[in-house]
Amino acid sequence: MVMSPMRQSLSCLTLYGCLTAEVWNPRAFAADQPQWGEAWSRNMISTERGLPESFDPKTGRNLKWTAKLGTQTHSTPIIAGGRVYIGTNNGEPRDPKHQGDRGVFLCLDEETGRLRWQLVVPKRDEDAYMDWPNMGMSSTATVEDDRVYLVDNRGAVLCLDANGLANGNDGPFRDEAAYMTPPSTNGTPRQVIGAETRPEPLRPPADGKQLQPGPLDADILWKFDLVADAGIWPHDAAHSSILIHGNYIYLNTANGVDNTHKRIRAPDAPSLIVLDKHTGRLVARDDEHLAPEVFHNTWAAPSLAKVDGRPLIFFCGGNGVVYAFEPVARSLRGNEAATLPVAKLKKVFQFDFDPNAPKTNVHRYSSNRRESPSNIYGMPVFDRDHLYVAGGGDLWWGKNEAWLKCIDATKTGDITTNGCVWSYPLAKHVMSTPAVMDDLVFIADCGRTFHCVDAKSGQPLWTHEIKGEAWASPLVADGKVYLGTRSGSFYVFAASREKKVLAELELGNPISATATTANGVLYVATMRDLYAVQKQPK
Repeated sequence: MVMSPMRQSLSCLTLYGCLTAEVWNPRAFAADQPQWGEAWSRNMISTERGLPESFDPKTGRNLKWTAKLGTQTHSTPIIAGGRVYIGTNNGEPRDPKHQGDRGVFLCLDEETGRLRWQLVVPKRDEDAYMDWPNMGMSSTATVEDDRVYLVDNRGAVLCLDANGLANGNDGPFRDEAAYMTPPSTNGTPRQVIGAETRPEPLRPPADGKQLQPGPLDADILWKFDLVADAGIWPHDAAHSSILIHGNYIYLNTANGVDNTHKRIRAPDAPSLIVLDKHTGRLVARDDEHLAPEVFHNTWAAPSLAKVDGRPLIFFCGGNGVVYAFEPVARSLRGNEAATLPVAKLKKVFQFDFDPNAPKTNVHRYSSNRRESPSNIYGMPVFDRDHLYVAGGGDLWWGKNEAWLKCIDATKTGDITTNGCVWSYPLAKHVMSTPAVMDDLVFIADCGRTFHCVDAKSGQPLWTHEIKGEAWASPLVADGKVYLGTRSGSFYVFAASREKKVLAELELGNPISATATTANGVLYVATMRDLYAVQKQPK
C-alpha cells in the first residue's frame, strides 16, 4: 500500500453517556466476517474450525473456487450475507464500458465466486500522488445488514446497497452514472486558492456522454467526500476500514503529505471523523491538530473496546501517537441533527509510540533511514485491558527501526511514561496488525521476519525468516496462523509457543491482503486472484 470548513463544536452534543445494551452489544455475526478483524477489537483471529493446512491452485486441491481480480489488490476480502467483497483495480475489466485505470470494488457470490455487481470509480487526475496509478481500491469494506460501507479510491465514504442496482436505484444518491463516468480531460482549469491547486469534484466528460449503469453496477445510497466535505488532502491511496458503533461510523481520513513528501497541504484537516451511518452527515472529529506532524499518511483504522465498563475508541495517528477517545453516544435524527455543528471527540489518553523521535519540522527527515519520526499503519488491537500496536519508521521514507508495544488501556491522560507495559524490537519497518490469542502475539514485519511473542512479558518465543516483506497481517484460526508476503509466499504456522511450520506455498503473485475465514472457508487474495479454500470441498 504504497498505498468545507469545519463547523464549531456543539457543547450540548454529549460525546459520552450511558449507552443502552442495544447500542453496545455486538451483532450476532454468525459465521460471517463482516469487517476486518474480530468484532470491534480488530484482533486478527477467528473461531472457524476445520480449515486446511494447505491448498494447491494448480491441481485444485482444497479449492472451492478461484476468482480473477485485477492486477493490484491491496484490500482484504470481507464475507457477509452470502457475498464476498474485495477491492482491486481494473486490470481485468469485467464490463466493456469500464476501460482504463479505475478503482474497482467487487461483490462476488460466496458459493461460486461469480460477479454479482461491481463499483467502478474513475481515478483522481489532479495529481498522481492523490490516487496512485493502478492502485485500485485498497480500502477494506465493513458490512452491516444490507449496507456496505467503504472508502473509495477518490477519498469518498460510500454507503452501498448490498444488492447493487439489480433491485433498483435506492437512497438519496441517484447520480451513479456521473460518478462512474471518467472526468473531462479537455484542459478545464483547476480551482486555484492562493498559490495552491486544490482538489476538485468530477467534471463533465469531454464528449458530454455519461456511462449508463446497469444491474451489474453498484447502488450508492449516500456519499461523503473527505476532500470536499472534510478538507483533507489524500496521498497515494485512501486506505481505511470503517468501524461501526451504534448509529455512527468511525474512520481515519488518509490525510497526508503532498507530492513533495515534505509538506502537509491540509494542516487543519481531521485525522479521525465520525459520520451518521444512515445519512453520511459529519457528526464529530478529533481535536488534536496532529496533521502538521503526519510524516506520510494517516492509514491506521480505529478500533473499539470496553475498558472498566465504558467503551473507548482507539486510534493510531500518522504522527506516531496512539489515542483513546470517548465515542459519540447521543443519537439525534431528522432536522434537529442536520443543523448541529460538528462536535469534537473527547480524548481519554494519548501514548507517544516513539517519544525520542523528532517532533517538529518532521519532514526534513524524509528519506533518512537512521533518524526520523515514526508512524503506524496497522490497527490497534485490544485484548484484556491492553492495546497491542506495531509501528516505527516509515517503509518508504523513514528510519529502519520498528517495535511491537503493549499499552495499558486502563490509564488516562498522557500515558507515554507510565502506560508502556513492554516494548519488543522488530527487524525492520512494519505494516501489519498484530494477532493476539492464548497469551501469544503474532506479528510480521518488513525485515522478512515473523515473530511469536509472549503477550504478558513481551519476550520472544520464536521467530522465522520469511520470503518477502509482510504487508498483510497474520490471521489466527483453527490452531493455525496464516500469512502471505510480497514475494507471493503463503505460510501456515501452528499457533503455539513452539515453532512449527505446517506449510509454505508459492502462489506466484505478491500478497498485500490479510487472509480471511468465514463459514468454513479460508479466503486468500493475491494481487491477481482470490482463492476460496475449503478442506476437501465437494
